[in-house]
Parts: sequence; structure tokens; C-alpha cells
Amino acid sequence: MIRILTLAALATCSLAITTTASAQLHLEIAKAPEQAPKIAIVPFNSDQAIYSIVESDLNRSGRFTSSSQNLPMSAQLDQISAENWKNAGVPYVVVGKVTQLDDNTKQIHYQLFDTEKQQYLLNEVLTVPNNRIRQAGHTISDAIYQALTGIVGDFSGKIAYVLRNPKTPEQRYTLQIADTDGERPFTVLSSHYPILSPAWTSDGKKIAYVSFETKRPVIYLQNLSSGQRETLTQYKGLNGAPSFSPDGKSMLFTASMDGNPEIYQMNLETRQLQRMTHDSAIDTEARYAPDGKSFIFTSDRGGAPQVYRYTFDDDSIKRVTFKGSFNARATLSADGKKLAMVHRQAGSDFKVALQDLNSGVVSILTPTTLDESPSFSPNGQMVVYATKEGNRGLLSIVSINGQFRVNLPSEQGEVREPAWAPK
Repeated sequence: MIRILTLAALATCSLAITTTASAQLHLEIAKAPEQAPKIAIVPFNSDQAIYSIVESDLNRSGRFTSSSQNLPMSAQLDQISAENWKNAGVPYVVVGKVTQLDDNTKQIHYQLFDTEKQQYLLNEVLTVPNNRIRQAGHTISDAIYQALTGIVGDFSGKIAYVLRNPKTPEQRYTLQIADTDGERPFTVLSSHYPILSPAWTSDGKKIAYVSFETKRPVIYLQNLSSGQRETLTQYKGLNGAPSFSPDGKSMLFTASMDGNPEIYQMNLETRQLQRMTHDSAIDTEARYAPDGKSFIFTSDRGGAPQVYRYTFDDDSIKRVTFKGSFNARATLSADGKKLAMVHRQAGSDFKVALQDLNSGVVSILTPTTLDESPSFSPNGQMVVYATKEGNRGLLSIVSINGQFRVNLPSEQGEVREPAWAPK
């Protein structure tokens, strides 16, 4: 925090909201699953884009090995030779056709075929504007993923992150949002001052963040469609780590207005505050549980940073993490059953770990070091986090079993502070 405050004091003010300049993230598969069912993505008729999006999405799910290259045979709508594909060791085949209906609209007809059962699992038609072809590809990937796994897909989602470009003399920071494959990035905020802790509202229409543009930490809330923003907190001392309740009516945040960093809750309609923690230790990084009945937070009240849970019904506080000398920056999966956190064993590096809240079992997910800011995908199957590899500060997405990982570096600087948008 001292380092950040020093940077802020030395910077010269420059601020722009909802600009179009952005830096694309580049998708790199860092670890592929040893075994995964094959899916043949046959290039769609009259299309040069959609099938490649679907192929990329399914590959980076870690659940499948998909390809449109070197296929053992061809296929098209309603014409799939089940036995031939089955003999070639391909259990699933995707075919499709794109038709231009008018100057502005396309029709996409696609099918997912199970060669073992010899039946179509999906046979759907989408009608989309020309400028929404990429979204349509992700929507198709979501449908295929759900049909084969029973789990809702997250390919059509968004990830927010902070990009810091060290090559610019003014140490420029940008808050950006991109598709989960790093494509179509756009800048929400650009500033010479540090930007921290992006947090989505439950409907995904707004995003909060901490900005130092006034030379002190202030929490802002910004509407993503209009670009308009409002100040939520600018109390003396710290203002940080915002988190929104599932019903969108309240926000938790950390403040030191009373001298010590504590957790406060704000009613977003009345702006009335309620202090939630009262301890001489540092309490921070609060996150609501999915059911809104409790929240987790980081505290060093036990002598070292660990994760605790506050329950609203009885105002009780109970420690959640016991394994490791350091556990912080925790977040809950959408079903409330898993906890992702920055974890450290004594003498080891900071890594992202997963804790099963029923059994208490802790699993190390990441092989990297200096990991931070884990955030679950809405379906709970992946975790995005910030890390360092060599001289690169990048985002990485890892499956919850640790068997699959992709990197999302940027050529224009370090990428930090990821936050996966709600569904």
C-alpha cells in the first residue's frame, strides 16, 4: 500500500472513461489435459469464423480435444457417417452452415452428433446480426459444453482486469474488459494513477474499482453501457476491496475511517453504513457468500492472515482456513461449496489453492509463483488469477482439478487484478 501511495503521489493526473483503446490478451495453452474426448469441428459451410471460435473454446475448456484440421473425413448437416467417425476414434462431431439472410443478418444452423449413440444431441438454428458472430460462436460453445457435461458453459462471459504498461513514462494504468478468450477488449478507465480491486455488480451491468486519481483511494461505481460513474466511498484513510451482495442492494468494503482497517457494509440506496468487524487486527477483502447469508474475509487476528466467515443471522465469526501459514484474497464458488484463495505453506511461494468447505481438503492448483487475485468462473469449473512467469505479469486460467491451464499475457504490459463477470 505504501508503494502504491508513493506511485500515486508522484504521478500526474490523466483520466479517461470508457475509451476504445485497448490491449488484446493472447491465448496460450500452458498445460493440456493428458486425455480428453475428441470433438471434430467440421468447418461450417459459408463460414470462416464461427467454427474456429467453437474449436478454440472447447479446447480451452480442458474437457475436450477439438479440431477442424486433418479430420479423417468430411461431414455436413444431416449427413454424418456415425460408424466411420466412431471407427476413427471421434465420439462427437459438430457440423453447421451459415446463411446470409439479408445485409445485416445471418442464420446459423448447427448440429452436435454423438457417434456412439448415433443421435443428434443438438440441432439448433440461431439468427444473429452480422456484428454478433463472435458472440454466436461462444453461445454455440456454451450449448455444446452443457449438452456434453451437464454444466452451464462460460465461454460467452467477460473478465475484467487491470493493465499496467511499464514502457510509458507516466506509469499508465487501464481497467479493461475482454471476452474470456482475451478477444474484443475495451477500456473502461485509463489513468496515470493505480487502479485496484475491480468488482462486478450481481447483474454484470456495472463495475466498481478503487482509483487513486485524487491521490487517495476512492471507490467508484461505473455503468458499462453509459460510461457514467459515481463515487461510493471517499472516507479518510483506506477505501478498498468492494464486493456486492447477490441482491445488489449492499456493498462490503474495507475502510480505516475509525483508525483500523475494518469491514463495513453500505446500503446502496440510502448510503447508510454499518461496521461489521471490531478487532485490533486488520480485517479486509470481504466477499459475500452466494446466498447472501454470510461473507468471508481476511484477518490476521490469529497472528497471520487467514480466512474467516461472518454470519449475518447471529453476527458470529468463525475461522475457515487452518492449513498453511498464509491464506488470503479468498472467493467463493457460485454454489458456495469451494473456496479459492492465495495460499502459502511456511517457506514456500504464494500459490492459488482450492479448499472444499465440507471436507476442509486443500488442493494446490497452480505451478506458478507470486499468484494473486483468484476469481471463479460462474460455473465454478475454472479459476482466473494473476501471476508472474519470467518477466511477464499475466493472467492464467486453471481448471479446478489443476489438470488444465491457459495463459493470457498482453504484449503491452503487466496484467493484474482479474475479476470474472457473473453469468
